Amino acid sequence: MTLRVVPLGGLGEIGMNAMLFDDGTTALLVDAGLMFPDETMLGIDYVVPDFTLLADLAPRLAGVLLTHGHEDHIGAVPFLLREYNIPVFGTRLTLGLLGKRLSEYGLEDSARLNVVGRSERFRVGSFEIEAFPVCHSIPDAVGYILRCTEGIFVHTGDFKIDDTPPDGIPTAIDRLARLGREEGVTALFSDSTNIEREGHGLSEIFVGEALSEIFAAAPGRVIVAMFSSNIHRVQQVINAAFRNGRKVAVCGRSMIRNINTATELGYMQLPHPEVLVGMERLAELPASHVVVLTTGSQGEPRSALTQMALGDHKYIKIRPGDTAVLSSKFIPGNERTIFNVINHLFLAGADVLYENISEVHVSGHATRDDLVRMIEAVRPVHFIPVHGEARLLIRHKRLAESLGVPIVELALNGQIIEFTDGILSRGGEMEVNRLFVDGKGVGDVEGFVLKDRFQIGQVGLVMVILAISATTGEILYGPDVVTRGVVTDHLDEELHEGAREAVLACWEEVGPEVRKDYAEFKDEVRRALRRFFNKRLDRKPVILPVLMEL
Repeated sequence: MTLRVVPLGGLGEIGMNAMLFDDGTTALLVDAGLMFPDETMLGIDYVVPDFTLLADLAPRLAGVLLTHGHEDHIGAVPFLLREYNIPVFGTRLTLGLLGKRLSEYGLEDSARLNVVGRSERFRVGSFEIEAFPVCHSIPDAVGYILRCTEGIFVHTGDFKIDDTPPDGIPTAIDRLARLGREEGVTALFSDSTNIEREGHGLSEIFVGEALSEIFAAAPGRVIVAMFSSNIHRVQQVINAAFRNGRKVAVCGRSMIRNINTATELGYMQLPHPEVLVGMERLAELPASHVVVLTTGSQGEPRSALTQMALGDHKYIKIRPGDTAVLSSKFIPGNERTIFNVINHLFLAGADVLYENISEVHVSGHATRDDLVRMIEAVRPVHFIPVHGEARLLIRHKRLAESLGVPIVELALNGQIIEFTDGILSRGGEMEVNRLFVDGKGVGDVEGFVLKDRFQIGQVGLVMVILAISATTGEILYGPDVVTRGVVTDHLDEELHEGAREAVLACWEEVGPEVRKDYAEFKDEVRRALRRFFNKRLDRKPVILPVLMEL
């Protein structure tokens, strides 16, 4: 038998983590995550793997193993379950957070959710699975040991090594070291996200202490923006606020939802029943007694923090004396929008603290020295770096080679790695696609649509409306020219007249046969207007001819 391992997402990019393990009898997925759009994906909410490629192995697709509750690991599960009604395995908090997403898609009753303990062993088809606890920026995170006839395989999921974790449960390095020493590990798949950071990562407890000092020193309100899924840090914000005599107002739907879920499941405890207050009560409290916990740490245009910075929020308008804390990492690609929000916060009079200048964030991913510790503990025969852009995977590969791992392989999305009798080989490639989610539409927006959106945003749109007689073939109406995003309104009239003349000249120049063929005539109009706008403005707007037959 041969075990085929295929990354469906997350290798060569940040997010959309999903990896297939298929031994020919049983197929399993480790994670099914989404990816947030970049600046070229205009209007897109998020991106998910195209799971239709699994149709051929559907009869043996036995489940998905979830490592933790972040969207880039669980966000695509609803789209997976739409295609295949397979069991889902994960810890209590992970499945609790997933359940909220499933309810948005009407899948909460049909989904087969199986709670897994953080050190539990269980069997799925031909695989014997063992979960092991890892520290991350969300509680209840695990990695998985997969045993099958082709060997023992360790997938770390996202992890860090924290000797003083908030929940008291460290990453199971000792268990993995024992596994490597006593049984031997065929292959290690290890998180590469923070390979470029030297040294050992700081404990999450460190941030709690820093936040407490900030709350004690701040003269007015403190607004803390962070990821709503970082339950440990949310807990530390609430605890620090309570210690310093402050009330906490929670802002943002995902923040409220995750706090409710974590509290219901016992992963968060309020230090006092009245530490949380509604946003509408903030006006009653002295500024020095207030902490606002909000989403928007990535500068999202419609987020609560952005609205506060711009003075558009219903309850909070930034004023002198406020302190704003961005307690999260700047995700690559978001720097411009984040600094735009920071600038507006400063201009409104706030003091702003963020990772570049203050110790208000520690990463949930292992830094270089901790990645060394993982490799040396497991001592695998094979090593495959996972989770990260190409440069991160290659750096992690080189690290493993420097540590003497016998066989180190780099795999990107769709590239098949095979293990036969414990020996690795390359198995070609699988075509992996992605679907763009835009509102209620899934997959109805493709690359050429995004290209059009991007081009319209860059150079504008010119629409030409022309009505033609069905009997005589003559122009009954138009050409009427409408522009959007091309020039300022008061310059439009002269430009429109020139464009109209260009279309009429085109009509005269083409023969009767071309006039009857609307598709060909539209092409002629596009060419004529491209020449016109290129000559007049040195611009190439999108040209959209609309022909009506009357």
